[in-house]
Amino acid sequence: MSEKELNLTPELFEKLSDSEKNSEFIAMDIKTFFQDAWGRYKKNKLAMAGLVFIAIMVVLAITVPMFSRYGFEDQDIANRNMLPCLTHLFGTDKLGRDIFVRVMYGGRISLAIGFSSALICLVVGVIYGGISGYVGGKVDMIMMRIVDIFDSIPTLLYVILILMIFGNNIPAMMLAICFTAWIGMARQVRQQIRSIKEMEYSLAATVLGCSHTRILLKHLIINAIGPIIVNLTMLVPSAIFTESFLSFVGIGLDPSIPSWGKLANDCRGLFFTYPVQIVWVIAAISLTCLSLNFVGDGIGEAFQAKTR
Repeated sequence: MSEKELNLTPELFEKLSDSEKNSEFIAMDIKTFFQDAWGRYKKNKLAMAGLVFIAIMVVLAITVPMFSRYGFEDQDIANRNMLPCLTHLFGTDKLGRDIFVRVMYGGRISLAIGFSSALICLVVGVIYGGISGYVGGKVDMIMMRIVDIFDSIPTLLYVILILMIFGNNIPAMMLAICFTAWIGMARQVRQQIRSIKEMEYSLAATVLGCSHTRILLKHLIINAIGPIIVNLTMLVPSAIFTESFLSFVGIGLDPSIPSWGKLANDCRGLFFTYPVQIVWVIAAISLTCLSLNFVGDGIGEAFQAKTR
């Protein structure tokens, strides 16, 4: 082509400006699985309120007994059964002890038992249910029958027996709560593993020669993490309520350990004369369990596969 012909066609090939180049560009942030779930979780106002309340309660349970001028066992007989005031925010009990400090210290005990018991149930349930669902066959049948045997005996019998043998201390209480609480986690993990182990990515990992441990941990359990986390958040309020109930009826922790259930038991005799004393403990237990349920519902919606 001659130079004259080239000069005749410059209008057919015009260079686009930068604004025209980017006119059809669609910008999208790259998000990980957990970042996407967190974005959905933040849209749930009740779940965020529950998370904020739990965070505040944990901070208060740690800091208030440390920095308050009143100890949880300090007695002031001259100021017994005081109503809430600036000096004592929640008032005082029958021995003149500051109720606010005791409730926060009891929250430290109850929350520690709740979260620790839930983590133990998580580990045991995921391992047991994962192996049962992944191996299948006779191994699955035997493992599930063992679970049925544990679940057929009333939990209260286990609790009383364990506390009688090991004493009314925190480790024994955690063992009593976890002895059967992991069963629900194991059954749910087994169901999830059985439903996803025939997926394409699992079969591809098997063809590539991955070990059974890697397939179970890296491909199956990680893809069932949503229901597992939801179940974990439900285990925490269940453990807190179980400990509070056992301590309230007098078969829980030692009387020297001021958990929420023990504090409620101490105020039971003053219900008709000073009912405000038991209100603070009941409110702490109820609001904490309610907030944890809101957190669990929010996590369930955030991880729900059908909404993504």
